[in-house]
Amino acid sequence: MPVSFGVLGPVTAWDGAGAPVDLKGPRHRAVLARLIVARGRVVPVGHLVEDLWDDPPPGAVGAVRTFVAALRRRLEPHRPPREPARLLITDGPGYALRAAPDTVDAWRFAEAVTGAADALPGSTLHRLDAALGLWRGPAYADFDRPWARADRHRLDQLRLTAVERRAEALLALGRAADAVPDLDAHVADHPWREDGWRLLALALYRAGRQADALAVLRRARELLRDQLGLDPGPRLRGLEADLRRHADAEPTGPARVWADAAAAYERSVVPGSRARLESTVGLLRSLAVTGPGGLEAARDQRVAAIDAAEQLGDPDLTARVIGGYDVPAIWTRADDPEQAARVVAAAERALAGLGPDGPDATRARLLATVAVESRGLPSTRGPEAARQAEAIARRLADPALLAQALNGVFMQTFHRAGLAAERDAVGAELVALAARHGLAPVEILGHLIRVQARGALADFGTADTHADAADRLAARHESPLTGVFTTWYRAMRTAATGAPHPEAEAAYRSAATRLAGCGMPGVERGLLPLALLCLRVWHDRPADFPDDTDWGPYAPWARPLTLLAAGRRADATAALRRTPAPPRDLLQEALWTLTGHAAVALGDRDAIRRARAALAPAAHELVGAGSGMLTAGPVATHLDRFDAALGPD
Repeated sequence: MPVSFGVLGPVTAWDGAGAPVDLKGPRHRAVLARLIVARGRVVPVGHLVEDLWDDPPPGAVGAVRTFVAALRRRLEPHRPPREPARLLITDGPGYALRAAPDTVDAWRFAEAVTGAADALPGSTLHRLDAALGLWRGPAYADFDRPWARADRHRLDQLRLTAVERRAEALLALGRAADAVPDLDAHVADHPWREDGWRLLALALYRAGRQADALAVLRRARELLRDQLGLDPGPRLRGLEADLRRHADAEPTGPARVWADAAAAYERSVVPGSRARLESTVGLLRSLAVTGPGGLEAARDQRVAAIDAAEQLGDPDLTARVIGGYDVPAIWTRADDPEQAARVVAAAERALAGLGPDGPDATRARLLATVAVESRGLPSTRGPEAARQAEAIARRLADPALLAQALNGVFMQTFHRAGLAAERDAVGAELVALAARHGLAPVEILGHLIRVQARGALADFGTADTHADAADRLAARHESPLTGVFTTWYRAMRTAATGAPHPEAEAAYRSAATRLAGCGMPGVERGLLPLALLCLRVWHDRPADFPDDTDWGPYAPWARPLTLLAAGRRADATAALRRTPAPPRDLLQEALWTLTGHAAVALGDRDAIRRARAALAPAAHELVGAGSGMLTAGPVATHLDRFDAALGPD
């Protein structure tokens, strides 16, 4: 586990277990803090001398070198003698701290605040709560040098922005009263922040406290005039005018349109009607692509909607409710396998209820649902349903229906390794179809499929083009979860194109921060350790991971290697015997590779042959890169290793 560093408070460091690292004296901590300020850039020794002392003593350069040597011993206690430092390195005339972006609290804080700017309110609140929780006191609390003051000021301004953005998120979520206490303290400490006053007044107004809101605006106007000699800005003046007219504090915009439409719907559509149930599916379809909270809520409410439709005893309505949820799917492991099985069962019941003479389009949507929701399962029903849905959709020439059917075809194109080219063709058709007919979510899906497929084929130029296109579409159409996949793709690309091992690991760890709370447990659980394990296997490094590592669904394939790294050969042999064949999904090549390497180390020739036979059709691809998330290098390299272990027949 990497060392982590804290400067949002007294300067400190923690080891991989979270225990404080003894950094020795204040000069040692000053050197470390100065290198953190440099963000990985080299700081010449002469600059360090100037930054540590107003009047440097004789031998100051030697003292700095002594401080660095002591820090290295504390930060990398297990580094063998004479092996170059990997964390606090010497580079030319000075030193640099090559820490991963997620191991320095100030860097994590800045990244979280920047990332929250384009996120939806629920995700913004989650990110900013976590980011503000990193603060333990004033930044660089134990130093008052110019370099520390400058970075402290920068971080303080960013923190004030975070407080205000957090309040905006609470307001957008309808939690105005919750925003008031922190905003009250915020403006008391920072009375020059006009946005703070505006947000406080707005929160009070929306909490039903109009008189208090107007009093706050009066107080803001007096403080700005008396202390700074300034008049309130146009946003503050405009808000006050709105409040005095007893208008809504933000009288125009999407929130007002939504509220009016929802109120009209509530007045006009009878509770419990079929129309309500069908329109709910459309709402859930939109909700699912808005971000983590929306995806989780949509997943849960989808099953509730299906149950409600089945209770009405109308097969056609049930079929429309099930098939109407045509949310594009890119990952081949369900977020909730039990829920997916329930949807498949309901779709099969609806197909039986409709019979062969039911509406073709409705039947095709149900078949596509079966194909998508049975992803990764070893049955023949999924591929059969995908073929049937595609055939109907092509006959009807319905673009949206064909897109849904092709999503099912994609999910069922994993019956063996080495099918990246076939999936690439599906992605290309989806991109072209969606661009012609204005189906933005489908176009994003097509680009992501091509990112995966071209990555598997080591065509990173084309993959980059599709990743960039997906990001542009996602920004335009407010699809924040797209960035999870493109960020991981770029981390995988870093590893696949020969970056040094520490840099590749750092890229994966940074990408993993996008997964936390993303609402996609089928993607999130176990992915980071699996990516790191694949990297280590590729580069012949030991699989030494902490005992409490959460491998998620990948534990059976990781365990033989981690037991070997712990010196538990007999247990590793037993674990390898229990290792099943991998699911037929985006990571099957990666999991077969892990099995093959464990088998080589343990001398299990039958397991080596099974892994080799499974991987042989993918000899022209990169292991795991078809996931768009991780890689263990060229399949051909591993096949050669397996052949060498087997020897001549």
